[in-house]
Amino acid sequence: MSRIVSLVPSITELLCDLGLAEQIVGRTGFCIHPREIVRRIPKVGGTKSVNLEKVRSLAPTHVIVNVDENEKPTADAIAQFVPHLVVTHPLAPLDNLALYRQMGTAFGKERAAEELCARFQAAYDAAASRRYTQRNVLYLIWKDPWMTVSRDTYISRTLALFGLSTLPEDAADRYPRLMLDEPSLSGVEEILLSSEPYAFREKHLREVSERLGKPARLIDGEMTSWYGSRAIRGLGYLAEFKK
Repeated sequence: MSRIVSLVPSITELLCDLGLAEQIVGRTGFCIHPREIVRRIPKVGGTKSVNLEKVRSLAPTHVIVNVDENEKPTADAIAQFVPHLVVTHPLAPLDNLALYRQMGTAFGKERAAEELCARFQAAYDAAASRRYTQRNVLYLIWKDPWMTVSRDTYISRTLALFGLSTLPEDAADRYPRLMLDEPSLSGVEEILLSSEPYAFREKHLREVSERLGKPARLIDGEMTSWYGSRAIRGLGYLAEFKK
């Protein structure tokens, strides 16, 4: 039986939904869903602060990492003592289908993976069949410094499915730092403050709204950035959010 350490919160949830909870022997502190299951799984640090000795002590057969979530030196170090390093990098909503099948094939849960694929495809088709008013948005993920997402990210491509185009249009970094008075933000029509990784709250709405002179709303970051099984719910959430 496989012994899995997942260093990716959304994939930890996906593994549980595939029926693999009993095989997960380690997780990060950010792997919080499903709560009643993960609370019994040992923590090995954070997504970017992994305790390698704790991982080693759990004797995993597989460690799951993500290109955005985890540091490459950490992944390289783990590859030296773990038989199977599973690397993931979804960049668009439909990449979830390949992700489900990747996990299903790796751990003998092909049927459960196909069931998730069918559910996701139905939710995706429902979202894609609707017409949405196009709107330019600034999606903020961090404060001090302010940070956003480029269009070359899963978040941006997911928002685009619902007519929400992220600015700036061009960015050298995938998660760029910015100043709120940059000319590249002149076309922003609405500001979206994500609930993660920075825990934006109602108190932050007035600050950014006054700075840019545009309306601002809070948005559930799990529903926009978590690929895996939560993405099925995320599509429904965003369809309602866009109304």
